[in-house]
Amino acid sequence: MSIIRYITSGVAVGAGVLSFGTAQAQQQEVRLADEYYQKGEYDKAKAVYQKLARNNETAGRVHKNYLETLKNLQAWDEAEKFLKREIKANPENAVYKIEYGLLQEKQGKANEATKSFERAIEETKDNNARVVEAAQFLMENGKADWAEKLFVEARKKSGDKTAYAFQLAQLYRMSNNMEGMLDEYLTVAMENKDNLLAVQNALQDDIAQPEDFEKLEKVLIMRIQREPGERVYTDLLVWYYIQQKEFRKAFFQARAVDKRQKLEGQKVIEIGQIALQNKDYKSAAEIFEYLVKEYPQSINYPLNRRFLIQAKEELVKNTFPVNQESIRSLIADYQRLLAEVGRTPKTAEALRNMGLLYGFYLDEKDTAISILQEAMKMNRTDLRFVSKTKIDLGDIYLLKGEPWEATLLYSQTEKDLKEDPLGHEAKLRNAKLSYYKGEFKLAQEHLDILKLATSREIANDAMDLSILIQDNTGLDSTGEAMKAYAAVDLLLFQHRDDEALRQLDALLTKYPNHSLTDEVWWQKAQIFIRRNENQPAVTELEKIVNQYNYDILSDDAHFLIAKLLEEKLGQRDKAMEMYRDHLTKYPGSIYVAEARKRFRGLRGDNPN
Repeated sequence: MSIIRYITSGVAVGAGVLSFGTAQAQQQEVRLADEYYQKGEYDKAKAVYQKLARNNETAGRVHKNYLETLKNLQAWDEAEKFLKREIKANPENAVYKIEYGLLQEKQGKANEATKSFERAIEETKDNNARVVEAAQFLMENGKADWAEKLFVEARKKSGDKTAYAFQLAQLYRMSNNMEGMLDEYLTVAMENKDNLLAVQNALQDDIAQPEDFEKLEKVLIMRIQREPGERVYTDLLVWYYIQQKEFRKAFFQARAVDKRQKLEGQKVIEIGQIALQNKDYKSAAEIFEYLVKEYPQSINYPLNRRFLIQAKEELVKNTFPVNQESIRSLIADYQRLLAEVGRTPKTAEALRNMGLLYGFYLDEKDTAISILQEAMKMNRTDLRFVSKTKIDLGDIYLLKGEPWEATLLYSQTEKDLKEDPLGHEAKLRNAKLSYYKGEFKLAQEHLDILKLATSREIANDAMDLSILIQDNTGLDSTGEAMKAYAAVDLLLFQHRDDEALRQLDALLTKYPNHSLTDEVWWQKAQIFIRRNENQPAVTELEKIVNQYNYDILSDDAHFLIAKLLEEKLGQRDKAMEMYRDHLTKYPGSIYVAEARKRFRGLRGDNPN
């Protein structure tokens, strides 16, 4: 190495060491100043920050604390000089310009502060990244009106009427300006139909209070009336009603669009199916009635006919006591459908439903078995249909008191569809069979696997049964009370309600104050409801609400009492009060949307 290269290298190394040493010293000074600041020793902090603020390398790191120190010391001139120097060194930084206005405001210089804010907006509005940063800083410092002005000016500059719409919507939400928020979202949806899903997601996140839901509904209805041909507003209103589980209202809106735009019922079918899934059978029946009458030549006609019968069937099955003549009328509907469309793989589902009606509601189990076997033969190539029907057959054999035949059929489906929800459903049936027989250890082995099932419904059912067993066998080493209760559960499955009611009363007598007590009251209430003995049902449910105030069943019992008061006992005012109480007492309840809907209906809101 030459002497020159050596000397040059040595200088470079020396400079690096010096630079490292300087940086380390600066870091120590920053820590010292911050320590003084945290202790409230502002004079000492100022002395150190003052030196660091003059250095471009450290000015940014101490900016916030130094400025706050000067404010605390009311060193206004020095604070202004510091900010002016920072603005000059960082002309693109809008936050520094806003801070200067805030400093002037703090000194009582309102006019000067206004000019500073206006200057900051004017110099920032054409820089997208700076606009969002500056607006956020303004909002954090209680200047939402200036943040709004910045977004509006930046939007004008961009020439895009939807620019910053989501940011403005959030600003309006925080300012409790619901009209402004909704206007922004609707503008975005109108300008680009592809934004509709994003708008729906945002509305779902931003709207929580009942009065806000009502405001959204009113705004959308007003816009539809003003622009009846604009489908975006109708689509949003239909979406809103579906979120609120007001399927009849959703149907009315979709029906109007369906007729106007000749859509042949596509959107209406979707609403009907969602209503069925959510057990609003009355609305579903009305929807499919419309589709069957309006579109008899549609390719979906057989499907709509089947859904119509299914909705009517569920209405009959959930109107207590179940009327056997109505069941026979439903069977006649299925028979007419099969005669009209034919016995084909496409109508095997209708045949299956007919068989279940014979088995569960007419007590004609052999007829049910024969029909279900025929349905399997009609659609033998569809493994899922065959497996589902095998589960049904197992259920009918369990009704007959032949558990070995039932478990054989369940186990076949388990084996055929191991990782499929139907396979899990069959395993759950086998777990329940073990539970009915008092074989709780074996039942738990099945349930532990099913807790991990991909189907949330099956996993939840498995969890519920597992918890029921665990909670009610822990302190009872013999599990005798749990065995007696499980045997009653089987009686209920077999529709042997009189015998089940006697056994439930015997349980309460033999095991007073047992952990199963609330479950027993719940089952008694269900029997009374099936018999249309609604006041005794309410009495049993009130025991749960009063004595197990925040138990899992308390939520269900509270809502069911309100429903019985409204629908069966004619006590509408008391029901309305209970629905309102449900919203506050059980805010996490799965019944919140339904309780709100029923409360609004009883209050006299327009049902259409």
